[in-house]
Amino acid sequence: MGTVRQLLIVLAVAVVSTVAVGAAWVAIGGGTLPIHGWIALSLGIAGTIALTWVLMRLAFRSDREGWDARADDTSDPTPKPKSPEA
Repeated sequence: MGTVRQLLIVLAVAVVSTVAVGAAWVAIGGGTLPIHGWIALSLGIAGTIALTWVLMRLAFRSDREGWDARADDTSDPTPKPKSPEA
């Protein structure tokens, strides 16, 4: 249920953003947007929001599961054993 709610919120933000940007375009004298312009604008905004959502979820998951701590251990003063390949 949480994912459905998040998806609805993302969809609502995309719709509001699309309408706001379209209205701003008309307000600055850019002319009316044809249907192809609305489709392109909608896909661009939805894609940007989706990419942001996925990257933020990955960042929070990485922090929660400690992926960053394993990758960057420069604050640990203990020497690490060398691998046999080195």
